[in-house]
Amino acid sequence: MDVDVSSLRSPPSILINRHSNGPNGLDVNAVKLVGERDLDRKKEKRATSEFGKHGGAAGMRSPFFLKWRVGDVFGVVRRHPIPCAFSVALFFFMHVEYTLRMTPPGSPPLDFGFAVTVPLNRLLASRPDINNLLAALNTAFVAMQSWYILWAWVIEGRPRATISALFMFTCRGILGYLTQLPLPEEFLGSGVDFPVGNTSFFLFFSGHVAASVIASQDMQRVKRSKLAFTFHVLNFLQIVRLLSTRGHYTIDLAAGYAAGILFDSLAGKYENYKNKQR
Repeated sequence: MDVDVSSLRSPPSILINRHSNGPNGLDVNAVKLVGERDLDRKKEKRATSEFGKHGGAAGMRSPFFLKWRVGDVFGVVRRHPIPCAFSVALFFFMHVEYTLRMTPPGSPPLDFGFAVTVPLNRLLASRPDINNLLAALNTAFVAMQSWYILWAWVIEGRPRATISALFMFTCRGILGYLTQLPLPEEFLGSGVDFPVGNTSFFLFFSGHVAASVIASQDMQRVKRSKLAFTFHVLNFLQIVRLLSTRGHYTIDLAAGYAAGILFDSLAGKYENYKNKQR
């Protein structure tokens, strides 16, 4: 009895499909099926190995804190002093918030900025001419902000500051209408203050401050450092005046400053997104 030696050396799957019509007498589909099964077994083995390595489901890693050393824990303060300071501030203000005697209904809001600027408020109340002069200067500063933001777009071809201002004033209009804060009792208006003519306005948040921040951010991007510094100084003086005249609460001014930074960043993301679509 003659035995085909080559057939004994062939894989079992090939022996089974010896009598087929494929190349060299092999069933191609059967060989392909065996190969797929081998690949599935390798994937299952790899997944099992990953499961054992990470101590859980495949792809999961051990908790990050298990890698901490004693030097890492005690070195946090030295390497990250600012987040550590904010951590202390977190617990401090949690204590203040939970033990604070809240302002009762019907009472005027307690504003720290108003308390600091009491002397200036009394001065401006007794001298309407000075109040009107400062209001006119503040209106001129607002005009400078608007002029620069439009100049950057129309003349220099950089629309980011204009887009940022549009985002900001739209958001301000929505929030200002949704929560309409009461006008402070000691408010000192002026016919030359912006908006000119003693018209109504939203208290939250300060568009004066936000627009100034947007303009100064653009100046810093184009290396106009001295002009940006000047705008920062004028913005600070504007904040002092608005507190002194009770034109805004402190929270309005702080939120306005943050809004200027936020919407400038969002306008930058919008620009990048549109540039990628070109």
